[in-house]
Amino acid sequence: MEISIKPIITERATALSEKRNCYTFRVSPDANKYQIKSLIEQLYGVKVENVNTAIMRGKNKSRWTKSGLLKGRTDRWKKAYVTVAKGQSIEFFSNI
Repeated sequence: MEISIKPIITERATALSEKRNCYTFRVSPDANKYQIKSLIEQLYGVKVENVNTAIMRGKNKSRWTKSGLLKGRTDRWKKAYVTVAKGQSIEFFSNI
């Protein structure tokens, strides 16, 4: 099983990383906490202390087209909050 992982970089996520050393990622919905922890430790070379996950529900979307109103829903997805050990950090923009 292939696990996809992408960092979430928003104002709220940045404030969380500065205050609590906790980083936010968008992960595959079928990934569990142990898989997320091992992947983060491999990719970024840090010691992960804690992983919390949340299932984010899909949003309702609608748009007007020539044929009328189209209604739909975006897919649900999983968010992971990864707490890193004290003194360590993850640099997302170091290789730009």
